[in-house]
Amino acid sequence: MKSSVKLAQSAGVVSAIALTLGLGLGAVPAKSETVLNVATAGSQNMVDYVTDYLGPMFEQMHPEVKVRAVGTGPGDAGSQKVYEKLAAQQQAGKSAWDVDVAVVHQKMAGTLVGDGLLGKYRQDIKTGGLVTRNTAKVALGADVDGYVMPMFHSQTAIAYNPDLVASPPTSYDELVGWVAAHPKQFGYNGIKRGMSGVSFVTGWIYAYTGEGEKLMNGPYDPALKGTWGDAWKKLKDFNQHVTFTAGNAGTLDMLNRGEIVMGPVWVDMFYTWQANGRVPPNMKLQLIGPGMPGQPMYYVMPAKAAHQDLAKQFIELATSPKVQAEGIVTKFNWYPGIDAEHVKGSLDPKAWESLFSDVTPEDLASKGKTFPIAPYFNDILEEYEKNVAK
Repeated sequence: MKSSVKLAQSAGVVSAIALTLGLGLGAVPAKSETVLNVATAGSQNMVDYVTDYLGPMFEQMHPEVKVRAVGTGPGDAGSQKVYEKLAAQQQAGKSAWDVDVAVVHQKMAGTLVGDGLLGKYRQDIKTGGLVTRNTAKVALGADVDGYVMPMFHSQTAIAYNPDLVASPPTSYDELVGWVAAHPKQFGYNGIKRGMSGVSFVTGWIYAYTGEGEKLMNGPYDPALKGTWGDAWKKLKDFNQHVTFTAGNAGTLDMLNRGEIVMGPVWVDMFYTWQANGRVPPNMKLQLIGPGMPGQPMYYVMPAKAAHQDLAKQFIELATSPKVQAEGIVTKFNWYPGIDAEHVKGSLDPKAWESLFSDVTPEDLASKGKTFPIAPYFNDILEEYEKNVAK
């Protein structure tokens, strides 16, 4: 059955997509060159990563190939544009599509697979066996096994000032006790000012409903949200003793200024700010139990990509231990898409120590959770508004 995702039908929208993903990719190359077209959702740094780093490396290995990258925009809207482009070509009956590799968000991956827009390739690349996390198989409840390779994993954790917090909480239960004893010293951004707050609330529901596995993997039961009353009451009471921040960056700003001493952050953002001197060098991270969610970005290959063999080789390079170490970890402070144990040997020991000293690979394996399947995700956001925010 086709997804409910709406195809853009108006000539104006289709033309705009063609301009972005067709003409943008299609400056005429030399006749001897093969063009490998890469479309990536996300911010400009995602395009720069391919244009400035990964593309030239692949071209050096394949002198007859030119890698062309185009950004489709940040957030889920960027992945939606990839969907629209591929679905339009599928609907038109084209035998070869003009996107060879795409980078999409977790939420869109299941839709792309369900609508027959992706090719299965993970079993065909040498790096396919280097990832064992469930995110390589399931995307918010959808079976994507074989169709995706994680480009990187982002993760949330609790940042804290060790000069003021000698023994940081290691679980949600311990955090509740700590906040009661230190009112207003913990800060987070609710659910409307950035995803670090959404992750914290989602982890809270996993912890205090005992339904984490069902929420992450389904199946969906609309009655389940009616059993979360005690968890919401506990969170509303907890919120009386916290400081609300202005957003993901706002939490880091308040930590930097000493207005709070603890709060949930994105790990890559935390380390980038720390490297730039925007948060004190002594600050540390703790991934609390039973866990907090993060999310991957995925490399995918369209079902009728014009250059499938090259697409597989490109993704194989992008998910190799050397590139994951140098590009993903060192350049961007992301957690690797493949299992961290395969990256360690390619990393400078200082880089490994920097990224994994606080949140270890073992922590990620046991406490790095996914966000819930889409209907439960919507229920959590809606029920927070009804039971906590009011």
